[in-house]
Amino acid sequence: MAQNRKAFHDYFVEERYECGIELFGTEVKSMRAGKVSLKESWAQIRNKEVFVEGMHISPYEHGSVFNRDPLRPKRLLLHKSEIRKLDSLIARQGYTLIPLEIYLKDGRMKLQLGLCKGKQAHDKRDSIAKRDADREIQRALRNRQKT
Repeated sequence: MAQNRKAFHDYFVEERYECGIELFGTEVKSMRAGKVSLKESWAQIRNKEVFVEGMHISPYEHGSVFNRDPLRPKRLLLHKSEIRKLDSLIARQGYTLIPLEIYLKDGRMKLQLGLCKGKQAHDKRDSIAKRDADREIQRALRNRQKT
């Protein structure tokens, strides 16, 4: 459905968690139509519950009065033990929770949540250089196979 490519540029993704999202019907219909953006979203833990903030779900075209606020916080469904673990890591070691991807699994919307650490400017440059080098290697291998 949607991916947060900016997250991989700005953060090191340490761990990934699959979680459900508490949504309303018109939000699900809009997400199935691909009208969702994760670009500026993040997750936070409040009162032993995880909420995703800043995720924009466009109003459903045929929803009329049933449409919700596009930027409302959405509750994520995780096990208590996972929430406790994430809460301790965020508080102690400076991690942050970033939504990486939304997809459909067995007819239900799932969100892949990443436990991330921020990249410095030099880390971003290293990542870009590594990606460019890998691209050059793949290009050379393809050209070699053609001849």
